[in-house]
Amino acid sequence: MDTEASLAERARSGDLTALAELVRANYSFLHSYLLKITLDPEKAADLTQETLLRAVEKIRQFDGTAKFSTWLITIATRLAIDHHRRKSREWRFLRSQAREEPARLLRWRVETAGAEWSDLLDALARMPQETRLAVVLKHYYGYTQQEIAAIAGVPEGTVKSRVHLGLKWLRRELTDYEKDKRQRPAKS
Repeated sequence: MDTEASLAERARSGDLTALAELVRANYSFLHSYLLKITLDPEKAADLTQETLLRAVEKIRQFDGTAKFSTWLITIATRLAIDHHRRKSREWRFLRSQAREEPARLLRWRVETAGAEWSDLLDALARMPQETRLAVVLKHYYGYTQQEIAAIAGVPEGTVKSRVHLGLKWLRRELTDYEKDKRQRPAKS
């Protein structure tokens, strides 16, 4: 079985079988990442396809200094940011509604499938996308601030600030939620 690095090198040289194997090996990981970032299954699927298409088109530009999956996350993140910016300009007057509706749909799908929707996902859904992106990359996937800065195309200080503010915001949101939950009368 080939390593990711050898598959990537073969794919760069034009080996379509190696390229197909790389795409297949990274599809679920990439889709899961984009689902956490967008909280919208349809957008995540579209961005996954767009990311993989871009990777196939630009495979010769992959230099192997990072893992192939990290390169894919970089492409996906930039596409997600571009998509979000485009939508923000188009739908500025519906910003809060547009951010909450996909999360409600995802929650419904998760709960309908019998899985549990966590309070953390609710809080992440209300968080601005740029902040959610930094928090998810740092605390779900373990990337360093320097790596996140490279992936998102922002200064490292911006990443540090977003992670810090995001965690502070999550603590406040989840603490307020727990207080509200304790203050509600018990159902009989």
